[in-house]
Amino acid sequence: MNSFAQTYLFGNTALDPERERKVAIYGRVSTQHEAQIDALGNQMQWYEDQLNYHPNWKVIDRYIDEGLTGTLAKKRPSFMRMIEDAKDGKFDLIVTREVCRFARNTVDTLMITRDLRNYGVEVFFVSDNIRTMDGDGELRLSIMATMAQEESRKISERVRAGQATSRANHVLYGNGNIIGYDRVGATYVINDEQAETIRTIYNLYSKGYGEKKIVNELGKLGCKDGRGKVCWSCAKVSRILRNKTYMGMIGYRKSTVNNYLEKKRINNLNEDNIEYVKGDFEPIISEELWTKCESIRKGKITKFRMPNGEERRKGTQSPRLLWVTKIRCRCGGAYKRFCWRTLANGIKVFGYQCVVRTQNPSRQFVIENSMEQTNYCDAISIPEWKLELMAKMIFDRFWGDQKEAVLKACVMIENAQKGMTGNNEERRRSLNEKIEKFKKRKKNFSIMYADGDLTRDEYKEMVAQLDKEIEKLESELNGAPGIGEARKEMNVVHIKKALEELVDISTPKIADNLIDRFVEVVTPFEDYSYRWKLNFGEKVTRNERSDLCNIRTSPILTFTITFDQAKAYRKANKMPTQFREAAWTDLKVEVYI
Repeated sequence: MNSFAQTYLFGNTALDPERERKVAIYGRVSTQHEAQIDALGNQMQWYEDQLNYHPNWKVIDRYIDEGLTGTLAKKRPSFMRMIEDAKDGKFDLIVTREVCRFARNTVDTLMITRDLRNYGVEVFFVSDNIRTMDGDGELRLSIMATMAQEESRKISERVRAGQATSRANHVLYGNGNIIGYDRVGATYVINDEQAETIRTIYNLYSKGYGEKKIVNELGKLGCKDGRGKVCWSCAKVSRILRNKTYMGMIGYRKSTVNNYLEKKRINNLNEDNIEYVKGDFEPIISEELWTKCESIRKGKITKFRMPNGEERRKGTQSPRLLWVTKIRCRCGGAYKRFCWRTLANGIKVFGYQCVVRTQNPSRQFVIENSMEQTNYCDAISIPEWKLELMAKMIFDRFWGDQKEAVLKACVMIENAQKGMTGNNEERRRSLNEKIEKFKKRKKNFSIMYADGDLTRDEYKEMVAQLDKEIEKLESELNGAPGIGEARKEMNVVHIKKALEELVDISTPKIADNLIDRFVEVVTPFEDYSYRWKLNFGEKVTRNERSDLCNIRTSPILTFTITFDQAKAYRKANKMPTQFREAAWTDLKVEVYI
């Protein structure tokens, strides 16, 4: 405590209230709205009037905080600068209008005024007529500060209630600073140029482009961001892809305030806790496209838990295209997409090629150079439109007039499987009994050897023979079809339920979401011959897909696609007319369940 403070506190009569005072004036408004700024002007005029009443006050500085909360002192830069100046002894009196202008946090108010008193600085709350160095100053200040804090709590509750009403009325928050829309009054209006950029981002992402590749593509196309500049980043693209506003939704609770005292804004990292309601403005993209992109985005993220219990997320590699996830070559390799050709109008035609073939020598080269240990594949490329054609014809048959025939075939196969299951169980039981029998013999031979009834050589020879028999039986147990490995039984109930679902097959092209749901794997087991496996139960992962090259069951459906059928499909989908019969080979299709 400095000498001035000591003198004041011990009541030195030399300190006349009318003595010369070095004064700091503090004013604050909580928002930057025009009405509040006007209120600040009125405050400052009020302070000027007070100076006229106190000719002994010499103003050293004025400290003004505009548009800042009074709940926490540390959030007000002018206030904090004033405290630092007080430490340096630049003034001995702070004049402020009322306690709520100074602080709305009781703890802050008392701690700061105590610190200021130690620096020899008095605070005078004019309207409340409180001087912090008076005998009852702190008591009265505590009461007024508590009342100011309670008022802050009530304001917080009123704000929350107002926000709830706004959400119920689907009111838009903010000033509409979102690329793709212009804020007009209380709603959004599509900005055509920016909206086209948004559609480009979603369309590219739905086709398998990653965020970095989208950024590069936007730069090539000269697409402008919300500031009118060709300046894109993965963070910008990511925010756009996560924003449901583009499908016509309004999002609430994207961030929250922890409490009315600290008023610390926290972003809501859990997207499931954000509240969405349908807006009254036109969406830029369809809900189907947004949902597809969201599924792709979440499919690239996996969650894991740290030893301390903390949950974290990390990115995962995922196939970027639908057919890449479905095709498996007869050699066991995966497929990748490539540009087959570019048409005169700039449209690209895509195809799929086995990765093993592209990364290894050809079959002819391997044979000619006697490279027996070298891996190779001779599978031909598959045009994307042929895969879509086969999918269309398969779905037409399964959900069309052949549905009953498919179900009958399923019942026949299910009955055959049940018969095989019964025979296999009986065989398993017999093999296990024989194995146990030989193991008991080994145990008996051990006892005989221990009792001296068998010599060491006799014992070793007999045990070796038994081990050989046991190994043979176990090999037969594990290697027999349907034994030793888990095998999914055909469930006709699930198949019938799936076939009775409302599936739209009237479109010229089957939707990707239907292919993703029902097609498990496609294998070109020969050139122009394809095996499709459909799955009407639980979706399997890529590693769980069946090997359709060595499949043992019978197909549910087989058919051939002719040139005329292919031509009709191309016409229905408005594909180029350059399509020659001489270059066509009929496609053979086998379908399994």
